Amino acid sequence: MATIKDVARHAGVSVTTVSHVVNKTRFVSDEGRERVEQAIRELGYVPSAVARSLQRSATNTLGMLIPNSSNPYFAEIVRGIEDRCFGAGYNLLLCNTDDEPRRQGAVLQVLAERRIDGLIVVSSGEDPALPDLLKGLRVPTVMVDREIDTLPCDLVETAHMQGAVAAVQHLAALGHRRIACIGGPAGVATAQQRTEGWRIGMAGLGLSASPELLHPGDFTSEGGYAAMHAILRQSSRPSAVFAANDLMAIGALCAAYECGVAVPDELSLVGFDDIEPARFSCPPLSTVAQPKLRIANLAVDMLLERIEGRRQEPRKVVLQPELRVRASSAPYRGDRQ
Repeated sequence: MATIKDVARHAGVSVTTVSHVVNKTRFVSDEGRERVEQAIRELGYVPSAVARSLQRSATNTLGMLIPNSSNPYFAEIVRGIEDRCFGAGYNLLLCNTDDEPRRQGAVLQVLAERRIDGLIVVSSGEDPALPDLLKGLRVPTVMVDREIDTLPCDLVETAHMQGAVAAVQHLAALGHRRIACIGGPAGVATAQQRTEGWRIGMAGLGLSASPELLHPGDFTSEGGYAAMHAILRQSSRPSAVFAANDLMAIGALCAAYECGVAVPDELSLVGFDDIEPARFSCPPLSTVAQPKLRIANLAVDMLLERIEGRRQEPRKVVLQPELRVRASSAPYRGDRQ
């Protein structure tokens, strides 16, 4: 591979001149710049990103930590963040913890070695070591979806509790009174907030949120599938179900189909997130939509504000979700209340 010295020799200029042309650090005459650029083209010279980052103390690279790259919700967030990064002249280095909190430390070490300029984090649940690990990176950090109270960094999230309340109110307005909930994994703040929103929504309408109506889930389709089978085995079945994310709701739809329970004629169902497959399930899924593109854009913009020194104090943004009513929820038609 051609080196900067080869380019300088080919163009008949100094190495310093080539460096100024490549890095745009000083004025170089039009004639000198054209000679350098022609030499770069002819030799196929590619500037070393590592060397440039050491010189400038910046890599134009952002890191991102997500719990599960196979979850369409995170995939849609990542796509929005990548687009925003590209438009701002930054690369994105993505790491997946596979829903294992203990892997976060190892992944953060990898990101630190890559000399990232900033970090976007969706945490993987309870990990007491995570706040200290993030502080140790000493780079601007934005949390998405899942707040860490002890960490003074930026946060972008959706009002998860209010979204769950809206789902319950929608089902109750359709005449449903016995509304079950498929909750998310223990230790994940968003799951806890959505389950609490279900309880608050039920209490606000004078409905019972008894323990037999709450079924554990894990934010996967398999978890929703298993939970729905458990719900349908109950002697006193609910007429509606709120699933704390769309993946579980899609798994629940499959279980209902296997059991011969028609959705929404015999059982209404509402999810949370509005991932793309929700529109194409059978029937299309009613859900609480998170503003994913706005979350992605805000996360990148807030991070660049900190990187560029335009803001010092941490900022918290809570976005409002929106109920999307589709064909999986309908008025109550039975007598199982």
